[in-house]
Amino acid sequence: MKLYLKPGACSLSPHIVLRESGLPFDVAAVDLVAKKLEDGGDFLAVNPKGQVPTLALDDGAILTEGAAIVQYVADRVPESGLLPAVGTMERYRVLEWLNFIGTELHKTFSPLFRPTTPDAFKEIAKQTLAAKFAVVEAGLAGKDYLTGDRFTVADAYGFTVLRWAPRVGLPLDGCPNITAYMARVAARPAVAAALAAEGIA
Repeated sequence: MKLYLKPGACSLSPHIVLRESGLPFDVAAVDLVAKKLEDGGDFLAVNPKGQVPTLALDDGAILTEGAAIVQYVADRVPESGLLPAVGTMERYRVLEWLNFIGTELHKTFSPLFRPTTPDAFKEIAKQTLAAKFAVVEAGLAGKDYLTGDRFTVADAYGFTVLRWAPRVGLPLDGCPNITAYMARVAARPAVAAALAAEGIA
């Protein structure tokens, strides 16, 4: 498999999951502005959506959308515990967090990275995120990870998105559960390896 990514972007989530899974894979960095690959190739020929993450499977098929990719990878190695078994409430709790992170956190962050977003709207987005951080903070009370004592694909996504907070002027100092959680996840060998491979701290 080959994961197309941009260092530090949302593609960090499947990158972490791939490393946690132990499955063999390669990575390819993408210039999302120019839609070009490192070798000068056209990224749109790989993924017409022009977005990362993009996963090229062993049979040549292309899978897009981070939440779908992490579920695919986790289901390849069910013994990893990255995603509980189909039909269990534990699995639906992980999917619940995946959806919350994608719709309530990730998409609310997006306008903060666009230079064309009006300042007034950025302030609204920051207020919205602060309220959502409170949900995560409460959800982590008494837990090592989002759904309990086991790291799942939801944690890879949560960690990835929450890393952006300081970059947009939203320090997490007032969220002790999140702060401890971020340190705990960052200390995982697979996570540290993904961060190092992408050249980010």
